[in-house]
Amino acid sequence: MSPFRILCVVGARPNFMKMAPIMAAFAQLKPQVEALLVHTGQHYDVAMNHQYFEALGIPSPDINLEVGSGSHAQQTAEVMKRFEPAMDEVQPAAVLVVGDVNSTIACALVAAKKGVPVIHVEAGLRSFDRAMPEEINRVLTDQLSDLLFTTEESGAANLAREGIGADRVHFVGNVMIDTLRANLARAIPAAQIAADAGRPEFKAGRGEYAVLTLHRPANVDEREVLQGLLETAANISARTPVIFPVHPRTRATIEKFGLSHLLDRPEVLLLPPMGYLEMLGLMKDARVVLTDSGGIQEETTALGTPCITLRNNTERPITVDEGTNTIAGNDPAHILAAYEAQLAGAGKAGRIPHFWDGRAAERIAAIVLDWLKARG
Repeated sequence: MSPFRILCVVGARPNFMKMAPIMAAFAQLKPQVEALLVHTGQHYDVAMNHQYFEALGIPSPDINLEVGSGSHAQQTAEVMKRFEPAMDEVQPAAVLVVGDVNSTIACALVAAKKGVPVIHVEAGLRSFDRAMPEEINRVLTDQLSDLLFTTEESGAANLAREGIGADRVHFVGNVMIDTLRANLARAIPAAQIAADAGRPEFKAGRGEYAVLTLHRPANVDEREVLQGLLETAANISARTPVIFPVHPRTRATIEKFGLSHLLDRPEVLLLPPMGYLEMLGLMKDARVVLTDSGGIQEETTALGTPCITLRNNTERPITVDEGTNTIAGNDPAHILAAYEAQLAGAGKAGRIPHFWDGRAAERIAAIVLDWLKARG
């Protein structure tokens, strides 16, 4: 019998950590399954190829769509235009997408319109904030999907409310945590990162520093909001030195608004975007992480590192209910209160959620194979 061909789609940085263990799990099912990797090129550069693909052992993409940047509409449309001929050539048994980026919804939509089953990994997550483009992508991808894998049990309840049958939904755990567990021993220590950045004197031992990440439009596109967040980071740095890997978009708006001086202090270490092993090392030993990233909320919970989320909501409630995450929004007073609580020992200790055991991808691969066999 010919192998079941599955097109596995990645497009942006958060996808790479999720796809690495899935590709490895499918590789164990050869010759029954042939998994082909499609890189849409939504995020792509040579340095990132090394930082993520090589560091995580992701195979080179079988198909590169090289879409590049653009508005949400332009990017989504361009992915669709370029993905369709790739599907026609491969004739896959299914298309597997992960997460909630533009490439996810674009490829799911093409597959669904062509009658090819869609598999969504990380289904059912909801922030209930339709102002977030990712929320639109999540909801629509789940509606298009034939097989849905959830990372936490709240996902099934969300999907049920939206009319998706329980027979299509499987709670398997979190593939991001598969990658984290597999690479934890290889994490780059923060002290080494500081030294490599020319700041060997920077206090970057275990529990000595905080980590900040910012990239969401609600936090970086308005001068008043961004200024408040940077002033808060500066205040925190007076007591806990802050390491800030700066997203290119955030760096551009900091410069545009003339706010660079707020971070020009010895207790703040500005870095370029970090590779996966570097970020893992920074998070692992931090006293606290301040972030607006969804993935970092999960990773800090898995690491037991306190996290203060600079958003008013989260699509990952398990990180709050069971993990180390505190929602503070972008109000400086709320952020500082959460930080003070952490310093006073009143922060969350958290626990590791069910099925965040490093074997989610194995469960996914086994279910997908049985499902494809049943479909014939």
